[in-house]
Amino acid sequence: MKLSSILGLNARTQLFSYPYNTAQRKKNADSKIQTAKILAKAEIPHPQIYKKFVMPSDLNDFGWNLPEKFVLKPSRGLGGEGIVVVKKRSKDRKTFTSSQKEKLSLDDLKLHILDILEGAYSLGNVPDVAFLQEYVGRHKAFRRWAFRGTPDIRIIVFNKVPVMAMLRLPTRESGGRANLHQGAIGAGVDIATGITTKAILNGEYIHTKPGTEKKLHGIKIPEWEKILETAVSAQIASKLGFIGVDIVLHPEKGPMVLELNEEPGLSIQLANGTGLKKRLERVEDLEVKDTEQGVKIAKLLFAGPFIDRVKVEEGIKTVHIFETVKVRSSKGRKVAVEAKLDTGAWRTSIDETLAKDLGLLEEGNILWYKKVKSALGIQERPVIDLIFWLAGRKVETSANIADRRDLKKKIVIGRKALKGFLVSPELKME
Repeated sequence: MKLSSILGLNARTQLFSYPYNTAQRKKNADSKIQTAKILAKAEIPHPQIYKKFVMPSDLNDFGWNLPEKFVLKPSRGLGGEGIVVVKKRSKDRKTFTSSQKEKLSLDDLKLHILDILEGAYSLGNVPDVAFLQEYVGRHKAFRRWAFRGTPDIRIIVFNKVPVMAMLRLPTRESGGRANLHQGAIGAGVDIATGITTKAILNGEYIHTKPGTEKKLHGIKIPEWEKILETAVSAQIASKLGFIGVDIVLHPEKGPMVLELNEEPGLSIQLANGTGLKKRLERVEDLEVKDTEQGVKIAKLLFAGPFIDRVKVEEGIKTVHIFETVKVRSSKGRKVAVEAKLDTGAWRTSIDETLAKDLGLLEEGNILWYKKVKSALGIQERPVIDLIFWLAGRKVETSANIADRRDLKKKIVIGRKALKGFLVSPELKME
């Protein structure tokens, strides 16, 4: 990981949080109650709030008629402090069992609420609000790796683009909580595939879950596309330009937003083994119109090594320097086009006239604009989303628009789009 690519605390605040997040919107994100209101208004899934306690008198007339499992939280708590997870209630309804297997009476819970109201867990010990929330539980996909508690996925979103992600797994050391500073595992996630790449525990890289031989890389997170879309939708709803979105995967209901963080921690860089600064700079000036485009840009820009694994699982295919590919037009038609496969080029390029004829220069298909120097000076040329089929395999990639009207091959396919293919230097025999 290059030092120049790492985002430090001061740079996070001065370059991204301060310029893109207003004070009022930061305040909303710091309050879990306000966050829930924002998410509800935007119809973004989030755990249900059963009851909030603003004043001590609110305790008097509440009957505790709740599901067997629920969570008690401070609205402005930090780092998971002050959270009590109740996983069982006694048959006589008088005692509760926490995720730590502690026996709690109703009076214990009421005293904890009073502590929250007095600000015992808030920044600066200022008075706070307590609330009872739906218990999400642990999705079956994570049972082998998570200890007791609910894992979550932290996604950094900037300018409607998910730029980095991390799966946080509760451990015995963390007491079933998904907080890294309490001893949870942080596993970096490939944005394109939703597969974990490497993992850290207490700032050190680890390969397996402590005390086991269960590998922490290669975990496939279910509903990954929906998780990314949910994170971007939450960023848009919050009106914060730079944000960390914490998402939990409900066993039945799917992705839910748990929290918004206007100044997310930076350990996510260590978990991914890559710096955040360059990724943020890469998308800072892009004009991203909606959630779908933001997710598409993220997958094309930040695909990690596990995109190769997906291709390998499909099998390595041998292709030749010159191939006929089928390009999808804006109308959904597959059009046969002669292409050159060039491993010396990084990105794919397509002739401007051909792209226009196929409807690929329509506004909804343009990802961003790139400045290009030419004999005419500096020009802005669009970079588009290109979908084609090569040797029967569907490929989606970003493509530069170029003037290839005098060339026989109207498409040059770069090595970024050739992962999972073996390009033979020999000419294809007809």
